[in-house]
Amino acid sequence: MRFRVRKSAHFLERIGLAMAGAASGLFVGAHVGSSIAVLTTQGFLAVMMIAGAIGFYLGIDTPPMPFHGPDQGGSERKIDSAEFLSAVGTFLAALAAFESVIVIVLRENLHMFWTVMIMLGWIVGVTMQIIAGAVARMRA
Repeated sequence: MRFRVRKSAHFLERIGLAMAGAASGLFVGAHVGSSIAVLTTQGFLAVMMIAGAIGFYLGIDTPPMPFHGPDQGGSERKIDSAEFLSAVGTFLAALAAFESVIVIVLRENLHMFWTVMIMLGWIVGVTMQIIAGAVARMRA
């Protein structure tokens, strides 16, 4: 019984992360779409939300690399690439979403350069999350 409860809780947590990712994509898509006329479509918003959901679902809760101390033949200097990609990707995607919400709520009118930077930051962040999730699951 305990195993099913843990699995259910983990599944609910992951679904919650996916919903947060979809909301992140919606905010960034709404901001970018309101600034770039070509991207003012429902399809663009749907792609942003789906990419955000996949990125947050796969990239935030990655299985850790097995720990091997220096006395067990492991290298203490080895960087867990999946953990690093997940951390940086989550930061970039969340920062882009946060900036987008600020722009939307405060009704700011950013220069096109900053709008493009927000979009690129979000795309790079979500891509890093997806890669991190794939790498971590392939080695597990």
